[in-house]
Amino acid sequence: MAIATTNDIMNHFVKFINTASATLGQELISSEAIFHVPGNPEPLKGLEGYLMIIGMMRGGFSNIQWTLDDMVSEGNKVAARFTMRGTHDGNFMGVPATGRNIEVHSMAFYELSDGKIVKEQGLPDMLSLMMQIGAIPAP
Repeated sequence: MAIATTNDIMNHFVKFINTASATLGQELISSEAIFHVPGNPEPLKGLEGYLMIIGMMRGGFSNIQWTLDDMVSEGNKVAARFTMRGTHDGNFMGVPATGRNIEVHSMAFYELSDGKIVKEQGLPDMLSLMMQIGAIPAP
């Protein structure tokens, strides 16, 4: 796959996270990549680390899908805004399945090198997610 632009990289990245395709991930995720995940004191690394993130999300929301809503790039850096949608049909962070649908916004900042992602700092709206699955009371 020849990825020519930042838009191409990010569009293929959305395909990767929506399918959890290790093959596509190998084309997009640097083996040296680091991913900062809320709640994890240490970053996850490489494709295996990113597949762990996706696996954790799919464990609680087997049909989860991400939509890239907006993106700004400058040089090798990208700021992106996503919407995650799915059904809470599995255990997520200690909360048993509720069958509730979620719609959660997330922002992430990426660093790219040679057509691959080498760094991500993800900022999902965990408060909204936990309220939507009933883990904490809504106001």
